[in-house]
Amino acid sequence: MATIEVPSAGPELDLPSPEDRPGADVVIYDGSCGFCRSQVARLARWDTQGRLAFVPLQDPVVFERYPDLTCERLLEEMVVVDRSGRRHGGADAFRYLSRHVRRLWWLAPWMHIPGSMPLWRLVYRMVARHRYRLWSRQHSCESGTCKVR
Repeated sequence: MATIEVPSAGPELDLPSPEDRPGADVVIYDGSCGFCRSQVARLARWDTQGRLAFVPLQDPVVFERYPDLTCERLLEEMVVVDRSGRRHGGADAFRYLSRHVRRLWWLAPWMHIPGSMPLWRLVYRMVARHRYRLWSRQHSCESGTCKVR
């Protein structure tokens, strides 16, 4: 069985943690990915109601609190753990967030078109697969993590 090396996280973002917001939904993201970090920072700004807490997958607390989440999964997709403990990954996480973050409400009807989730999952997987390349085209990548995959 091959082991997965977890890339180190980039500089710490000033985001509310699960300790800061114990009753919030938890967004677990790739802290080594500049694209992911910029999108999570934007999501945090849009969370005007304080419903979300954030933690990079590189934080050891992730695997202590959520031992069912594998490193492989977390490197493939963002995961939202809701207040009930349910896990929403990738496009399903984005769909969940479209109903819980006011700034994303305009997307909710599109994300909930019956039968559309296979398309949203495909789009999410394509963006996630190429996120390091997307980021390195827009910004310089001093840490080298943009070339990890």
